[in-house]
Amino acid sequence: MTTDPPMLEIRKLSKSFPSVRALHEVDLTAYPGEIHALLGENGAGKSTLLKTLFGVQRPDGGEVWFEGERREFAQPSDALAAGLAMVHQELSLVPQFTAVQNIVLGREKSRGGFVDWSEARRRAAASLARLGFDARIDVPVHRLSVAQQQLVEIARALAVGARLIILDEPTASLTTQESERLFELLRRLRAEGRAIIYVSHRLAEVMELSDRVTVLRDGELVGTRTRAEIADESELVKLMVGRDVAALGVRGEPGAAGEEVLRIEGLSSAEGVSDCSLSVRRGEIVGLAGMVGAGRTELVRALIGADRATGGGVWIRGERVHIGSPAEAVRAGIAFLPEDRKHQGLVLHMSAASNATLIRPPRRHGLLDRREQREQTRALLKRLNANISPDYPVGKLSGGTQQKVVLARWLKTSSDIFIFDEPTRGIDVGAKGEIHALMRELADEGKAIVMVSSDLLEVLGMSDRVLVMRRGRIVAELDRSAMSEEAIVHHAAAT
Repeated sequence: MTTDPPMLEIRKLSKSFPSVRALHEVDLTAYPGEIHALLGENGAGKSTLLKTLFGVQRPDGGEVWFEGERREFAQPSDALAAGLAMVHQELSLVPQFTAVQNIVLGREKSRGGFVDWSEARRRAAASLARLGFDARIDVPVHRLSVAQQQLVEIARALAVGARLIILDEPTASLTTQESERLFELLRRLRAEGRAIIYVSHRLAEVMELSDRVTVLRDGELVGTRTRAEIADESELVKLMVGRDVAALGVRGEPGAAGEEVLRIEGLSSAEGVSDCSLSVRRGEIVGLAGMVGAGRTELVRALIGADRATGGGVWIRGERVHIGSPAEAVRAGIAFLPEDRKHQGLVLHMSAASNATLIRPPRRHGLLDRREQREQTRALLKRLNANISPDYPVGKLSGGTQQKVVLARWLKTSSDIFIFDEPTRGIDVGAKGEIHALMRELADEGKAIVMVSSDLLEVLGMSDRVLVMRRGRIVAELDRSAMSEEAIVHHAAAT
C-alpha cells in the first residue's frame, strides 16, 4: 500500500429503511495500490454500502470523497464516468449480446456514423486476453458458461479504465485455476496503482489477497485491520459474527448407511451427461465434485426432469420411476435446491410465506388459508434460525436468508432425497455453518443427500463419499479413506 492520500473515503455513511437500520455511520477508506477486503455476514450492510456509494440508493447521512473531491453520484453511470467500476455477483450482462457488445456497451466508438466494430472487438479482446479468456467472443454470452460470463463482467470493468474496482464475490463461479488467474490479475492492477475493494465470503482468499480488511456487522463498522494484524481465519469469523464458530463443514464419523434410496444407471442427456451411474443410501451425503463445466449440474437436472434424459434409468426405493419434469420429481419424493436460487428457486416478488409454501399451500374449504400459511412459515424459519417476517418479500432478503426460505419449502414436504446444488454459494460464514448443520441433521434423520459443490473443503468436510465428474461422466468414486483435495483435482483435471 502506498503512502498517497486515500483514493476513496466514505465518512459516517448512514442508511435506514422502514423498521431497518441498514447502515450507521460507517467509515471506509481505499488507497491507490491496495486490495481492501470488505467482509460481513449476509445482512451486515455490505450491499447497502455499495449501493449508496454507486448512487443506486441515496444515503440518509455521511459523505463520499473520491480522489480528493466530495462526490454525490446520482446513478451508477455517474460513478462509472468518475472512474469507479463494480463487478456484481449476480451477472448483469445482456444475454443476447456477445462478449464484445457487452464489454463496449454504452461506450461504442463510431466511424462514419456507424459503430466501429473492429475497434470494439480489439478493445474487448485486449481486456479478455488479460484474464486468459479462452472462449469465442462473438457468440451470445448466454451460450458461455457461468465462469466465462463472470470473466466478461470483469473485462468490462477493465475496459472502462477504472481507477477503483469493486468485485462482489468474483470467484463464486470460477474454478481454482480461474481464481488463481484472477488473483494474479488483481495483483497486477494493485501494482499499477489501482484500488481494489474485494467482497468475498471465502476467507482463505481474503487472507491471501488483501492488504487491509474492513468488517461490518448489523450495519455498523466493527473495525479495519491490516493483514499483518490478523492471525488467522478464525479471527475474521469472530469479527464477522461476534462469536466463535465451529469449523465449517465437518461431517464427523457417519453412522452405518441404511437402505438404498436412489439409484441411477447409465443416465445421459442432451446437455452433455453421458452414461452416469450412482447410488445413495439413507443417512448418506454423496458429494459431486469436478471443474466448472464438468456436468454436475446437468446430471442433477437430468435426474429431476429439468433436462431431457436420452438414456438410462432412475430407481427410487428399488422401484424404477419415470421422471419427465420437476413436478414429477417432487411427487417421487425428491427435493431440489438449485444453483441459481434467485431465478430457479424463488419467486422474488412474492413473500417468504408464499415461497415457503409454494408446493403445498395450506387450504381451508378450498381456499388459501393465509393465517395457517404464516404460522407454518414462522415455524419453519424458526427451525432454520431465520428471524424474518413471513410477509417480507424474498427479493429483498440476503442470499443466506433466501437459501433458508428455499430450504423451508422442502422441509414442509415428505421428501426422502435432497439434492443441494452449490448450497452455500455466496452465503456468509455464519449462514454456511447453519446450512451445513441442517444437512447433517437431515442425514441423521435418514434422508439421502446429493451435494454438488465447487468448494473442495466443503466437499471433503461434508461428504461420506465423493463422485468426481469430468466431461459429463463420473470418472472416480472416493470413500473417506481415499478422499483428499489432491485426489479430487487429479481425477477432475486428468486428460
